[in-house]
Amino acid sequence: MSITHPSFGTIPGERVIIFDTTLRDGEQSPGFSMNLEEKLRMADALAELGADVLEAGFPIASPGDFDSVKSIADRFAKSGPVICGLSRSAPKDILRAAEAVKTAARPRIHTFISTSELHMRAKLRMTQEQVLEAVAASVTLARQHVADVEWSAEDGSRTEDDFLCRCVEAAIRAGATTINIPDTVGYAVPEDMARIFTMLRERVPGADTVIFSTHNHNDLGLAVANTLAAIQAGARQVECTINGIGERAGNASLEEVAMAIRTRQNALNKVTGINTSNILKTSRLLATITGFDVQPNKAIVGRNAFAHESGIHQDGMLKDRGTYEIMTPESVGWTNSSLVMGKHSGRAAFRDKLKALGYEVGDNQLNDAFARFKEIADRKKVVYDEDIVALVDDQILRTHDRIKLTALTVTAGLHTHPMATLKLEVDGEAHEGMAVGDGAVDATFNAIRAAFPHEVGLRLFAVQSVTGGTDAQARVTVRLEEGGKLVDGQGSDTDTIVASARAYIHALNKLLVKRERTAPAAMTA
Repeated sequence: MSITHPSFGTIPGERVIIFDTTLRDGEQSPGFSMNLEEKLRMADALAELGADVLEAGFPIASPGDFDSVKSIADRFAKSGPVICGLSRSAPKDILRAAEAVKTAARPRIHTFISTSELHMRAKLRMTQEQVLEAVAASVTLARQHVADVEWSAEDGSRTEDDFLCRCVEAAIRAGATTINIPDTVGYAVPEDMARIFTMLRERVPGADTVIFSTHNHNDLGLAVANTLAAIQAGARQVECTINGIGERAGNASLEEVAMAIRTRQNALNKVTGINTSNILKTSRLLATITGFDVQPNKAIVGRNAFAHESGIHQDGMLKDRGTYEIMTPESVGWTNSSLVMGKHSGRAAFRDKLKALGYEVGDNQLNDAFARFKEIADRKKVVYDEDIVALVDDQILRTHDRIKLTALTVTAGLHTHPMATLKLEVDGEAHEGMAVGDGAVDATFNAIRAAFPHEVGLRLFAVQSVTGGTDAQARVTVRLEEGGKLVDGQGSDTDTIVASARAYIHALNKLLVKRERTAPAAMTA
């Protein structure tokens, strides 16, 4: 059944709206903070991917979050996806969200309040009648500023049925155009989601005039399954994130939902507007910005997602790829090319390779990346696609870091005290540091602290090779903690010590962003 919506016009019955909350719910994950430039880069990638709605942030949370949402709204002032700002039901939240999204071609305010008995009693300390009044008042105020208003029942999957119906009815009467029932704590199973959406569509007056939305967390590993169950029960909007990032165990993964809908047309009979060939590129961009690689066996975007080692599987693949692959690697952006670049490759070939890998770069960025490629090509016998991805991500995507590594020398060996000397550029000023340590990496990190004094805890240091061989690039992940705030950084280089320094500095840059961010307190009556 088609439905008319202020932001989308007439929506055919088979169309599922993709609501991406990578920039809001995803960024709330420990260590996943993004600066403004990174958010804008992700917003562009998500728009190119075909996401229908971008939840750009929580404007009341901090001045930085407000600026991010406003900048993204400005970026899509003439056309593009719906730009959404999240708000609690408090009037100051809604007005702040309205101010942030007002320049977008298609603005949305997304307001929410808890509806479960536990949340109302323990967090809000409000009665059912007070919550109902807040639902109506918040949606009414939001509608005075935008035509597209989404209302969410926080902890909706654990809300008593009759009260949930009353809240949804109040939101629809007040003018909400989208109704979201989130599984906020990842408690539900697919049967729960199917029952809830079926019930609401059958019992609530006006349910056929709004879009129902599903937002599922992955605490029990059921976020995607719950999302698909909700779609089958009538949900028309899916709230998800790239790589499944988000609070605690994360959200439903956009790439998994989109490919499930595409691959299982016979079961779901739905379509999305996602350009699936951009999925891998968008996943890799997010991994680079946040410093979190996806696990190797992650569906769709993990490096083993289309790998076949078993002899039986390989035999089947040689005869017919359909024996063991339910979708093609190319459909989500993977390429089958391998050892195609080396030290004799030219700039034009390098540009073509970047384009094939999903990178569109300007001349200055190309020059920087090509120079780094030549350095690596001189040190490696063969340069793989994975090497190029690592160097481009490391070189191009961190050009706005406040702290940059400009020089590093390390001496280490048996029966000697490792020593590191380095130079940093901090906000354009040169800083030097020298230190010894218990090993080359420890000395390097101590030298960074000497050049840029700070107090943090090192919570994770992990090294993996990008490709095989002793000349492989190392990709290092570093996790730092300051005042309970966690950030992860990544760095890559054929020299593991250099990669380690880059990862530490990347994390430190993210920590500087994190220092400026504060979360809003829980709303009370």
